[in-house]
Amino acid sequence: MRVRDLSVAFDGRTVVEGVNFSLQRGTTLGIVGESGSGKSVSTLALMGLLPRNATVGGSAMLEGSELLTLDEEGFRGIRGKRISMIFQEPMTSLNPVQKCGAQVVEMLRQHEEVTAQDARERVTELFREVLLPRPEKIFDSYPHEISGGQKQRVMIAMALVNNPDILIADEPTTALDVTVQKTILELLKKLQKKHGTSIIFITHDLGVIAQVADEIMVMYRGKVMEHGPADEILHNPKEPYTKGLLACRPPLEDKPRRLPTVEQYMSSVEPFHETAQEDSTVHSEPFHETALLSVKDLSVTYTLKSNLFGKPIETLKGVDGVSFDIMEGETLGLVGESGCGKSTLGRALLRLIEHSSGSVSYRGTPLDKLSSKDMRALRPKLQIIFQDPYSSLNPRLTVGEAIAEPLRVHKGSVDTVEGLPIKERVLELMEQVGLRPEWYGRYPHEFSGGQRQRVCIARALILQPELVICDESVSALDVSVQAQVLNLLNDLKEKYHYTYLFITHDLSVVHYMADRIMVMQKGKVVESGTPDDLFHNPQTDYTRTLIEAIPRV
Repeated sequence: MRVRDLSVAFDGRTVVEGVNFSLQRGTTLGIVGESGSGKSVSTLALMGLLPRNATVGGSAMLEGSELLTLDEEGFRGIRGKRISMIFQEPMTSLNPVQKCGAQVVEMLRQHEEVTAQDARERVTELFREVLLPRPEKIFDSYPHEISGGQKQRVMIAMALVNNPDILIADEPTTALDVTVQKTILELLKKLQKKHGTSIIFITHDLGVIAQVADEIMVMYRGKVMEHGPADEILHNPKEPYTKGLLACRPPLEDKPRRLPTVEQYMSSVEPFHETAQEDSTVHSEPFHETALLSVKDLSVTYTLKSNLFGKPIETLKGVDGVSFDIMEGETLGLVGESGCGKSTLGRALLRLIEHSSGSVSYRGTPLDKLSSKDMRALRPKLQIIFQDPYSSLNPRLTVGEAIAEPLRVHKGSVDTVEGLPIKERVLELMEQVGLRPEWYGRYPHEFSGGQRQRVCIARALILQPELVICDESVSALDVSVQAQVLNLLNDLKEKYHYTYLFITHDLSVVHYMADRIMVMQKGKVVESGTPDDLFHNPQTDYTRTLIEAIPRV
């Protein structure tokens, strides 16, 4: 493929300008840049998937045929067969009323004449290849019945089912834990070698780009900042923007008090590290010895199959006899592979799903004994930042209204909070999480995935809760915004003495953020300890595997 002077404008406003690149057969082009820099828009233009108010200019030649002048029917013959795409948000890309297997079979039968039985066998085998557990079961499961990481693997299977010439992978490993991410990257490389597939790999994770890309193109505000061989860009970047992207990843060697940000590099302010200072760790004050939340033998059981009378005959333990305390002012990290029960545990702590046995106590009060009314009164103290920013925001509320909603629900019809009008409080918080004040009246669909996640973070923090459960809260963010948000979470923790349960699959982030880390596998806690102990002296093979799979530049 050869792309020349690609430009995209929405209603006359240019969002991508002058993009040029060539893609050779069997090579990988990595596109990196911040959320909203035009990475996804550029590739959606190549597949004719932009909305009608988009104007696309320039040229994109696929083996001598112009793509940008094709009509809908022409694109239909190419999509999925010649060019396939793994979309960024699996929750919104999968049909919620169709079973996972049927959706992949549909893609296969769109381009090939195969029997239903052959299609089922091929798709089940592909599910096995992308490391989906219980592939036969997931074939017959609906998207809401599987975890975020498993949904992403279904999307990957769907994109690979027709062995396309070009695979556009838009943040394909964002929702995946490091071990599956490593396997998926190896799978993509293997497929590339076997079929000579060309890959355009879009990501904000430079560690991942270092594993897969032959060439790297760095984008910023719709323009290409830097383009060249991967080694050159990663080890000898020319632009301040690229230098900033590389510097603001959380380091595994130490814990600077603050992470440098891209803004410091772009504004020529010399980024400073406080690693040399005595108080170089993130958490200068030790957390209290008082338990804020106590969990004893907590189990959550799902019914997989019932008999005629509704009695469970097949069950799955999502959480299996977990016990721990979260101390006041502590950041407790929770890591583990997709589907191990991390999110289920987080939701069970807040009674968003009911547990089957065990107990959860908040400041000595058993939460499972509280009535709905009493639990509602306690909810401002206990907040959660959900994993999927798209499905956890109301599409009919502007982001300003969404952030203000918890205040109106829990504080009644008050107009001010801490002496500030509600709108001013919302705008102040929007600025703190990197959202522009003029975006107050926009709707969720007008934002990128990373920007939506910042809205969710602001919404959870507006009530100034005591305990915040961060469920993959920075996984959708590019590294520059991630650095801002991690600095923000630490600043707020220092200022308001927040306590965090930090659920993530990104071990570099949890190493930077956490005072203690718990490792989960198949619903059980298999190991816990301080970040340094866990990283330098892991006690289980499982933890060792997780650490070895961390992508490094």
